[in-house]
Amino acid sequence: MNTSPPNALTRRLALQAGLCTLPLAAWPLAAQAAGSEVWPQDARVPGGVARLSLGPAARRPKVLSGGLPVRVMGDMIEWTAIVGIALSAAPGLHRVQVDAGEGQRSLEYTVRDKRYQQQQLKVSPKTVDLAPEDLARHERERAHQQQVMALFTAPRSEELRMRVPVPGRRSSSFGLRRVFNGQPRNPHSGMDIAAATGTPVVAPLPGKVVDVGDYFFNGGTVWLDHGAGLLSMYCHLSRIDAKLGDVLATGQAFAAVGATGRVTGPHLHWGVMLNQTMVDPALFVPA
Repeated sequence: MNTSPPNALTRRLALQAGLCTLPLAAWPLAAQAAGSEVWPQDARVPGGVARLSLGPAARRPKVLSGGLPVRVMGDMIEWTAIVGIALSAAPGLHRVQVDAGEGQRSLEYTVRDKRYQQQQLKVSPKTVDLAPEDLARHERERAHQQQVMALFTAPRSEELRMRVPVPGRRSSSFGLRRVFNGQPRNPHSGMDIAAATGTPVVAPLPGKVVDVGDYFFNGGTVWLDHGAGLLSMYCHLSRIDAKLGDVLATGQAFAAVGATGRVTGPHLHWGVMLNQTMVDPALFVPA
């Protein structure tokens, strides 16, 4: 039986329909009956998203996860925290801190285990063990991008259903664990979409261009800020048509697919971040 907390849309629909006396267990059924969909999907696994009901409050509550601010959506009838769960999160109880103006409280949720696929690869040693100058460059670039990832600005849209940024076959899924020459590497933190060089890349939601660069691993890269700790990243681009500070509308083209950086062929690497945590982009788009 689904005992997950109700979402904001569900409660508003129920209140409007005079169903506010339904018991908690009946809320998911009410949502189903109303035909409502919410984005991102609730998937309480490493690399997933937890949609946590915060209940009613006169103002938007402040929520922290691991000391980092969390996106909160809804209205005074029902607020919902949208929490990104790290790929490194251990299964079991996790908690966020909630402040709705009447003191801080702790809210618990359970993360269940998920086993992602693993891929063994044999490659040239020079592609695994970086030369000192390449390692130094990578460290500089990583420090810069950490500043980008820490952005937490005003939300640009309450609509979080994303448009897939480029048409094509999903060539590598989020969470894939790669082992190069017997050496484990970090799990794949985005979605790879195979497409021809030059294919336009479009914004999945309204967003501001907050970083444009040419990075050692990622090649031509753009970061978009969608507000409230939700960012997206686009890598291996052959061309970047947007500039820092540009504000894009949903569906607006800003770059083109390529094979720059450390890749074996043209594709788009698409990453989505919540509260400085990379999460599965598939949770934001219809199946």
